Amino acid sequence: MLWYAYEGTKDAKFKALADKASRALKPLSLHKAEDHDLGFQIFNSYGNGYRLTGNPEYKEVLLAAADTLATLFNPKVGTILSWPRPVPNMEWPQHNTIIDNMINLELLFWASKNGGSKNLYEIAVSHAKVTLKNHFRADYTSYHAVVYDRETGMKIKGVTHQGYADNSMWARGQAWAIYGYTMCYRETGDTEFLDFAQKVTDVYLQRLPADLVPYWDFNDPAIPKATRDASAAAVVSSALLELSTLVKDKKRH
Repeated sequence: MLWYAYEGTKDAKFKALADKASRALKPLSLHKAEDHDLGFQIFNSYGNGYRLTGNPEYKEVLLAAADTLATLFNPKVGTILSWPRPVPNMEWPQHNTIIDNMINLELLFWASKNGGSKNLYEIAVSHAKVTLKNHFRADYTSYHAVVYDRETGMKIKGVTHQGYADNSMWARGQAWAIYGYTMCYRETGDTEFLDFAQKVTDVYLQRLPADLVPYWDFNDPAIPKATRDASAAAVVSSALLELSTLVKDKKRH
């Protein structure tokens, strides 16, 4: 947020505060990965810092963070492990992947094009494709988490950790899918990702309330009195601003 404040105002005060806040996160790029959130944490902080200043120190942290994130990749499964620790209902030590992880792929794509290993690109593509195959129901709604056998890569089950139920459409999870597959198409040019981004978007838009702010979970029986999720609305809005420039059908612009 501080980097965006600096971008919008050019006020050196915000630049200094953003730098200080970002540097507090540097250890995450160097220590053993505790979870998948490095993309959220490092690409949004150091990534924006590097974009706005070109500071080579920031680039070093970004590349180190990408390498750290890549250590969670299980080639037998084809996805990045989200939580390398016991989490309820995840059958640890089996391999768990949550839909949120789609956002972290942007760090890997960036790093692969800015001095990092080309293998980071392959990891990101693999994660996106395996998730596409296993993380969604027939109607293109997303599970929050999928548990895989860590040795065979076979899908064990789809569950939730933060949504209403295992079979419900958690709004923020669907938002991660919409943004994630839009971004994957931008980074790869693979039309499978563009087609899928539209499918996961369509089911979200079809079920969206008239005021365009989703309920926190589309299957909460407390609707219409259920809590709304403005963060999910923001993620989807960001994704659709970009997706509208990528789709070929002008009716969808």
